[in-house]
Amino acid sequence: MTEVFMRRLTRWQAEQQREAIADTYVESYLRAPGEEFHDRQRFLERFVEDMQRPGFDMMVGDGPSLAGCAYGYRLEREGVLWRGFRGGVPKDLEELTASGQVMVLAELMVLPEFRRRRVASRLVEQLLVRARSALAAALAEPANTPVIRAFQDWGWHRLGEVQPDQDGPLLEAWGRNIEHAGSAG
Repeated sequence: MTEVFMRRLTRWQAEQQREAIADTYVESYLRAPGEEFHDRQRFLERFVEDMQRPGFDMMVGDGPSLAGCAYGYRLEREGVLWRGFRGGVPKDLEELTASGQVMVLAELMVLPEFRRRRVASRLVEQLLVRARSALAAALAEPANTPVIRAFQDWGWHRLGEVQPDQDGPLLEAWGRNIEHAGSAG
């Protein structure tokens, strides 16, 4: 079994490796045949935009090649992630967002042959080690039971439901307190 090593990428390194990261994205999320090109293009557009966000941080898992990655950024104070939050954004979540204390886990991907080897959990843990936030947050499709189960196993809690686009899908918002908030890691 090949060992997977974790390493952090700077924005510049992430930019240099974006094609390999996009390939990993396509291979990690097997979608409808024929959609790979469009999925890859949409991912690259989102990735380039996310790399420019304040607090962008990224971890990759390397075996003989890229096994997976996780990246995130600090949620802007306007909190667009919470747009369409059902029942209104809870006060404590609103306060953390307004004070710049929310780290968004924007993407987590692991190639199928590296799953069930703690690669995903290690990527997320290493990503959050240096987060200067009190809360990590992510959105997930309710039907994506492997992701929901992983969040539960990792100590995340359900924050509520979000429908960012009026015509888009209803998503679940998940969060986890980061005990070391503000510390240098």
